[in-house]
Amino acid sequence: MRVNGDWVRLDREQTLLSYLQSQNLNIDTIAVELNGDIILKETYAKTRLNDEDVLEIVHFVGGG
Repeated sequence: MRVNGDWVRLDREQTLLSYLQSQNLNIDTIAVELNGDIILKETYAKTRLNDEDVLEIVHFVGGG
């Protein structure tokens, strides 16, 4: 799987939510695009990942 431009090997089948949690990411402060589509937070637990996926994770940054 490609994550933010880097190749990542999935050791097992998993959901998007479990992957994000394994990376210690706060799902309240990120947006996720999977294979070109924005994924709604409500569907993270149902969204399955595979080795061919392209994942982009964007962190929200405050400021002004």
